[in-house]
Amino acid sequence: MSAPAQAVQRGPVRVIVDTNALFVVLQFRVDIVRELESLLNRRFELILLSPVRHELELLAKDGSLKTRKMASYALKLAGEFTFFSVPNDDSKTVDDLIVKVASNWKAPVFTNDSQLRKRLRDISVPVIYLRQKSRLEINGMI
Repeated sequence: MSAPAQAVQRGPVRVIVDTNALFVVLQFRVDIVRELESLLNRRFELILLSPVRHELELLAKDGSLKTRKMASYALKLAGEFTFFSVPNDDSKTVDDLIVKVASNWKAPVFTNDSQLRKRLRDISVPVIYLRQKSRLEINGMI
């Protein structure tokens, strides 16, 4: 006799976080950990890919004053995430690499970037996003 589906132990869900998502949650002061716990109802691991960290570092150095502050704080927040180094050939954008990794890992992506969300939905990758400036929602199945 097989075990009930509820009894099956599942590992944590890897959630790839985009630069845009970090800026949005900082702007609207959303507790992403609490929101993701409620939304996913299972353990999760927030993932910071090396191209996203690099993008944040550039913004923290070369952006407008407001952007530099946001990027610096986002880097501090992302310091708690699991870091993954992703090889980057110069022909790929950060979004291209996020799409590639998310597709390979079958991992949801947390972003509010409308173009990236569409690209991910087109290949059936779940997308987590901020709705009504106050709560997270997911489009797709994990």
